[in-house]
Amino acid sequence: MFDSKKDDEDLMYNAMSLMEKNQPKGAIVLFNKILKSNPKNTTALYNKGLALNQIKKYSDAITCFYLLEEINPKDAAAINNMGIAMAEMGNIQGASECYDKAISVDPKYGPSYFNKGVLLDKLQDHEEALEFLDKAISVDPRKPNAQFYKGIIFGKLKRHEEALNCFENVYKRNPSHMDALFHKGIELAELENHQKAIEIFDQILAKYSDNANIIYAKSRSKSALGEFPESLELLKRAITLNPKMIRSWAKEEKIFERLHSNEQFRKMVKL
Repeated sequence: MFDSKKDDEDLMYNAMSLMEKNQPKGAIVLFNKILKSNPKNTTALYNKGLALNQIKKYSDAITCFYLLEEINPKDAAAINNMGIAMAEMGNIQGASECYDKAISVDPKYGPSYFNKGVLLDKLQDHEEALEFLDKAISVDPRKPNAQFYKGIIFGKLKRHEEALNCFENVYKRNPSHMDALFHKGIELAELENHQKAIEIFDQILAKYSDNANIIYAKSRSKSALGEFPESLELLKRAITLNPKMIRSWAKEEKIFERLHSNEQFRKMVKL
């Protein structure tokens, strides 16, 4: 009995090491060995479910989380992750019900509020999405994801001052959160504060010099400021890095409308 328990502990250690190394397939093999000797090992079941979600085997992941719910009907994390798998499979109703159930069994489990908010946003119910994200923030104010996603929704709603405030708060508390810094720049540009936006884009480009999205954003702001030669040079760089996406964006971008008669621009974006 002792040896069997020791073997399971070793398998679990190795499986979790593989999960940390982003090797879910290898981890699943080890979780299966543990579950063969102990089918109700909740740690193995839960992490096997997470690993299955990672490799997009959502139906199998749901089976793991369902078994966990049978063992403990108040396992909010299992129910929440079952919802994630259902959402990925396109079962929106099932996902929504899972998030609601997870909130019901544990009102202090923040990820369920966050996931429900994301789901509602995808369903275009932005205002209710914001309410759930606010609940996620109140339950766990240290996590940046809900505040960041609020900023994304505010941006969609053209509420740029509120979006900017969200991204500033996230970046202030998490200085390594480059996405928040980038979106801060985007919102400054939306508010026509292009000079400050460019300063932010330059700050990011100092670390990520070949990021097409940031180069494109800087090109937009340079164009808005009337600095067309610099804008076109940046646009050329961005197109080289990601031709299809950048050309598509540039064709639709209002800021670039003043360049529609420019031969260099027309040739680059194939207008």
